[in-house]
Amino acid sequence: MTRLFRLAALVAAAALLAASPAVAAPDVVRFRSDTDAFIRRAMDRIGVVPGLAIAVVDGDEAVLIAGYGVADLATGAAVDADTRFYIASSTKSFTALALAAMSARGEVDRAAPLSAWSSVPGLPADVADRVSLTDLLSHRSGLDNLPLSFRAAFSGDHTPEVMQRLIAATTTLDDAPYGTFRYSNAGYNLATTLLEARDGRDWRLVVRDEVLNPLGMVHTTGWLSEARADGAVIAAGHLGHPLAGPVRSPLQKTDATMQSAGGLVSTPGDMARWLEVQINDGVLDGRRVFPEGLVASTHQPLAANETTFGPYRRESYGLGWQIGRYGDDVLIHHFGNFSGSRAHVSFMPARRLGVVVMVNEDVLAGGLADVVANYVYDWRAARPDLEAFYDAAVAGLVDRRDQGRAAIARQQAERAARPSMLSRPLSVYAGTYESPQLGTVRVAERDGAMIVSMGVMEAVAESFTQPETVRVELAPMQGQVIQFGGDGEAPDRLVIVGETFLRR
Repeated sequence: MTRLFRLAALVAAAALLAASPAVAAPDVVRFRSDTDAFIRRAMDRIGVVPGLAIAVVDGDEAVLIAGYGVADLATGAAVDADTRFYIASSTKSFTALALAAMSARGEVDRAAPLSAWSSVPGLPADVADRVSLTDLLSHRSGLDNLPLSFRAAFSGDHTPEVMQRLIAATTTLDDAPYGTFRYSNAGYNLATTLLEARDGRDWRLVVRDEVLNPLGMVHTTGWLSEARADGAVIAAGHLGHPLAGPVRSPLQKTDATMQSAGGLVSTPGDMARWLEVQINDGVLDGRRVFPEGLVASTHQPLAANETTFGPYRRESYGLGWQIGRYGDDVLIHHFGNFSGSRAHVSFMPARRLGVVVMVNEDVLAGGLADVVANYVYDWRAARPDLEAFYDAAVAGLVDRRDQGRAAIARQQAERAARPSMLSRPLSVYAGTYESPQLGTVRVAERDGAMIVSMGVMEAVAESFTQPETVRVELAPMQGQVIQFGGDGEAPDRLVIVGETFLRR
């Protein structure tokens, strides 16, 4: 671990900031001490996770809220109880509860076909007359919409009018027909785009008014500009693979890419409130916030999803929640990751115990979030081999770190050795290329390199293996090939992610 990491860990927030009674029960004190020691030890051994935040809720009490390390290597800001982490796809459960609350009041019928409450521009009548909000929110609609989801989450190249036009780009999935579970962002993006077309409200206003404000989650927002205006420390995503140590991810979230399937930042303190209201079916601080049964309804299975994710057995999906098991215990959960950020949000309804862990690295060691959460569950279950088991779990993360770092270095060296497959000077390829579906690609020459950008994404192009192609990583660790075309002196088009962009 770097000197900066060690200093931040000593100075900051790893001090246990739990909202707790003045005199804690001995087992709670020991739990905090053991968990604190484990997290410190794990972060030190793994060495590539700059910062971590945790919240643990037991019944109606936050028994642990803590922060460790640094939020952003560029600033050295320490993680504490007020640090805001990007929770990525864990946002889905917030969006789903907001729409369920609207449905409970009769403002929209989540069980009715989309055509019953929306004009649904561009959707075939048979689709609009069959698919409901519930279908979209439980990933069983049989629909996809790459342009909508790409612009919303990655490029940020959109306006409300553009997004509403792109509803017509919705396609049906031959390999996941209506009623079949297929996880994607598209259902949430479609649902909130249709509602915005009808009501004129950005999805963030809906979630704020329906969920965040009633719960007093005042540090949670879908607007990064709002958080920064308040002077908040926001954890940046980091990439842990460079041999010299973690680096800030080149792709960070902006207001334009905070979207209904993954678009909130939150603090460990606010997320403790979220866990409490889930565990207690809408009751928070002894006060009923949501009608009885509303929160519980989002935990009910709606789509079969028999899969495994690490140590978790998933059985079904509800409204914004995965439903499965950790060991013998039912675990309702949703995780999220994006460009160097990782969130674990889960609770066990029978044990009335919940955990949130947020980290700001997700190339080599994002799994630390799950390991820490599992440590909490197993500590509280009095697992007899706890320390030995989790020493081995951390050793496994270290091995995966080393293997991942070596594999990435090898791939980077192989790509760097490729000869250029471009037949013309870089300046000839420079220009603006447009697609009605995916927006604008800009190609420029800068300091002898080709720079490619789409909205907020930008990458240096590398050589690829076919004539007139380059490779880019507009999203870190996710390579895309660009094929230039045209018979004239300069290319008149390019193809990326299967879409043709014409030169302006």
